[in-house]
Amino acid sequence: MRKVIFAFTVALVAGLCATAQTNPEIDIETNEVELQVITPAEPVQETEQEVKQREKKMRELNDELAFAKAANSLRRGYFVLVADDIMIGNSGYRHFGLNNQTNFILVQDSDGIVQFALNTGHSGANGLGGWTGKGTVRNKRITYGDNGDVYFEYHLVGVRVDAWIHITLYHNTKRAVATINDGGTITMYGEILPYRDKKHR
Repeated sequence: MRKVIFAFTVALVAGLCATAQTNPEIDIETNEVELQVITPAEPVQETEQEVKQREKKMRELNDELAFAKAANSLRRGYFVLVADDIMIGNSGYRHFGLNNQTNFILVQDSDGIVQFALNTGHSGANGLGGWTGKGTVRNKRITYGDNGDVYFEYHLVGVRVDAWIHITLYHNTKRAVATINDGGTITMYGEILPYRDKKHR
């Protein structure tokens, strides 16, 4: 009985995720989509192989749900990319292990912020060893790759910023890479998370 219930739950949630991937108009409430784990009333003996298969399937479902939430937040235009490493220019040298509270890309409808802080000992333009650009989000465009990746690009225009930003959200994950072109090139690597600022609620 447990296997039947679990299989039905897996099929239902996977079906929802597949729909979210192929139909860009679907609305997924980011605070309500959760994976429900059903515990049997009585313990069931599982082989080691069955345990591994079940845990793998659960990880896959979690990845699919995280992707659906991230893709939907891009489409709605309310998200934050929290960066854990960054590359300045095209040298290939990357700064790893960054503080994701000070390295991010934020979009809240028509408002946007890009910030990086390398904490190198130099204050930089923003006092954090980096740069902060705040402005208006224009020309938003979202497209979908044949492999399931989601591409989001926009123009951020403000007093200290005039940049085109291109974000790639990888299929079945919340991992993403963003390229910021503002005279030079900055590449940020991190995760896309749904986020709505209080003033936009």
